[in-house]
Amino acid sequence: MHKLLISLPFAATLVLGGCGLSEGDFVTRTLDTLPLIYRPEVQQGNLVTPEMVAQLKVGQDQSQVRYLLGTPMLQDVFHANRWDYVYTHGIGSRPSEIRRVTLLFEDGRLAQIDTDLPPATAEQVAKKKKEVVLSVPDYEDDTTIFGKLLRGAGLSEGD
Repeated sequence: MHKLLISLPFAATLVLGGCGLSEGDFVTRTLDTLPLIYRPEVQQGNLVTPEMVAQLKVGQDQSQVRYLLGTPMLQDVFHANRWDYVYTHGIGSRPSEIRRVTLLFEDGRLAQIDTDLPPATAEQVAKKKKEVVLSVPDYEDDTTIFGKLLRGAGLSEGD
């Protein structure tokens, strides 16, 4: 009888484990269906926009591409001339948006661009960033730290 009680949880694990779902999938799906469980917004990878892809030109070298898009999320060890930029966004464990951009290089130059992003419109490409100029007034205060402490305490002669 004692051996039966010990082997019962093991047998239940074998029977339930053969259902096609791993334990992690079962727990994840169960938690995703509960109404009062907080599911955070999750963003992973390189955010690549259609405007950024529109700036890519065949023939650019790898440093120019890295400047425009950033360091690729995936660099294949077996294919050094292939860069993959992957971006996922979703709530909880289920991504609602997946974007992919794959760049192929030949002799250090961009040769091919494969993406599932929609092409950028002419308005998006033509839109320029406005230059912001700030004017900061000169700050002239030759008071020492000790003088500032005295002035703050109300003990300086200038007050």
